[in-house]
Amino acid sequence: MKNEIRILLADDHEVVRSGLARMLESNTDMHIVGEAASGEQAYQMYTELDPDIVIMDVSMPGIGGLEALRRILVRYSKAKVIMFSMHENVTLAVQSMSAGAAAYLSKSGDSDDMVKAIRQVMDGKNFLSSEMAQRIALQSVSGSEDPIQRLTVREFEVFRLLAEGYALEYIAETLNLGQKTVANYQTMLKQKLGFHSSVELVRLAIKYNVIKSH
Repeated sequence: MKNEIRILLADDHEVVRSGLARMLESNTDMHIVGEAASGEQAYQMYTELDPDIVIMDVSMPGIGGLEALRRILVRYSKAKVIMFSMHENVTLAVQSMSAGAAAYLSKSGDSDDMVKAIRQVMDGKNFLSSEMAQRIALQSVSGSEDPIQRLTVREFEVFRLLAEGYALEYIAETLNLGQKTVANYQTMLKQKLGFHSSVELVRLAIKYNVIKSH
């Protein structure tokens, strides 16, 4: 089909992927060309399939959605990526858009929003649900700034993996960094965010919805 929109889905939950695929393919001009279950797989499949749009979950095992987004954009600067998440989360929305995502949506949002986002992004525009845009505006007006939003994508990913309890060796390997570099990031994060122990780091990550409290 001449004007077909080729979409790559990346989410570690098969149920979410199949539900989304069904919903999107009910639009005659949308076609799912691939499904990835991790950030690494999403990056790999992007290079193989060259889709028009990637719809990617922020929180996936391994390198996670934000790091996968960063890697895709480093190599393919024109890539159109829509990030989505379980959370109506201002922090993740700001981090995603700062990292170069074209849109950010919550999984709990209106399913029409996803179709609307795809069409806007294909037109070269960005998309945020009206509720999320309002939350971001309210937060900046009230001055209750979330310190996590000031982190770079790299700092955020190191922070997330540390909060998930991974060792420095694993983080270094996952993000293709030297262990010394990861240790430097850890020191920098302590200074920026003011935590002094692993427990404080985890509390901070839960408070700002970076990880879920188990």
